[in-house]
Amino acid sequence: MMESQTIFLLTFPLVSPVCKTSSLIIFKSPARITATRRHVIASHNSAAAPTREKDAKKRVVITGMGVVSVFGNDVDTYYDSLLAGKSGISLIDKFDASAFPTRIGGQIRGFESTEYIDRKNDRRLDDCQRYCIVAGKKALEDAGLRRHEQSKINKERAGVLVGSGLGGVTVLCEGLESLMESGYKKISPFLVPYTLTNMGPALLAKDLGFMGPNYSISAACATSNFCFCAAANHIREGKADLMIAGGVDAPIVPVQLGGFVACNALSQRNDDPQTASRPWDKDRDGIVMGEGAGVLVMESLDHAMKRGAPILAEYLGGAINCDAYHITNPRFDGLGVSSCIRSSLVDAGVSVEEVNYINAHATSTVIGDLAEVNALKKVFKNTEGIKMNATKSMIGHCMGAAGGMEAIATIKAIQTGWLHPTINQFNPEPDVEFDTVANKKQQHEINVAISTSFGFGGHNSVIAFSAFKP
Repeated sequence: MMESQTIFLLTFPLVSPVCKTSSLIIFKSPARITATRRHVIASHNSAAAPTREKDAKKRVVITGMGVVSVFGNDVDTYYDSLLAGKSGISLIDKFDASAFPTRIGGQIRGFESTEYIDRKNDRRLDDCQRYCIVAGKKALEDAGLRRHEQSKINKERAGVLVGSGLGGVTVLCEGLESLMESGYKKISPFLVPYTLTNMGPALLAKDLGFMGPNYSISAACATSNFCFCAAANHIREGKADLMIAGGVDAPIVPVQLGGFVACNALSQRNDDPQTASRPWDKDRDGIVMGEGAGVLVMESLDHAMKRGAPILAEYLGGAINCDAYHITNPRFDGLGVSSCIRSSLVDAGVSVEEVNYINAHATSTVIGDLAEVNALKKVFKNTEGIKMNATKSMIGHCMGAAGGMEAIATIKAIQTGWLHPTINQFNPEPDVEFDTVANKKQQHEINVAISTSFGFGGHNSVIAFSAFKP
């Protein structure tokens, strides 16, 4: 049968009193898609060495970084704290947690948004939006794009793609309290918009006037990497020049703490919070919740060079897939994770042998930590020379923000040549086999780094970075 070359276009309006949107959907014929897949698979199986992208319009570079963390809102302070092996985990005092079996977390204190959000709007927002806006604007500043410098870019080709695993849970909890105590008339009119996961990037774009691609992706704890992959593809496809991308979450509220307790996911080491998160340690007993935001400014190399932007690193590629196995547990044979790693390297044009640093997902769970290691060993048969560390050992698990905050740690490691330690390595698992940078920072010249993130639902994501080389 002759392969069809037909492309079908459907345009339809979705109109309601709340939302007016026009959507364009493009369908390619299955034959063309199958042909494309055959080409990708053939390339993957080819014995030829992988080649990296050469086209400056398709190469994606990192020009700015913004963070909101338990160590503050400055990227250098954040990474210096990680290098020092400092733990940000403490007893929760945001609410009365005394009745919970877990009373610890990576709670952010003293957050300040004065220069970035006007006071009237700030009072209404959930922390999820506050963290997104501040991290996004600080990333733009880092990229040399303060307000008065933004005339250098075409705002119709600048977008925001910051995801969240949970959205505005504080606003939601407050609404539920109002409903139960006083009835529906006391619910805030801002409850619906400010609980949505897309409202952070929407408000950030509104402040900046960025009219390019704008949405959020929610893929649980793999959210940030999903956003990086999608943002890079917008740039590679010529749909955007610049994207603010990453993840944000502010999950330390009673219902979320209670929910994670209910599924037996959390450490209960309340007597010693700073040693509670201990990835790859035999005595690990669960994750420690954290919160924050991690955001990158991603640009085409062509666009970055034309405006004289600082280039911090290069995004080489990434991949996403699904275990299709269990709602919370990783697949026992590691197939989803190992295939995602391999796909990310194909997308990046990188061989297995070129990777010498892994910023691991490593959540401090009994099952998850070794499942990830076993999947990594399926890909990296020879672990000698590969360093691997766990950022969560110090900041906890920041849910949808985790991958963004770990991407920043990865890029800072590339820039500085220093890897932060994995703290709380008291009784290491012998099956890990990788050098986990236990308890003390190490110098390491990174060739290619990968950062892994996995989420409830079996969502897997892996991204690859390197130093920028013209």
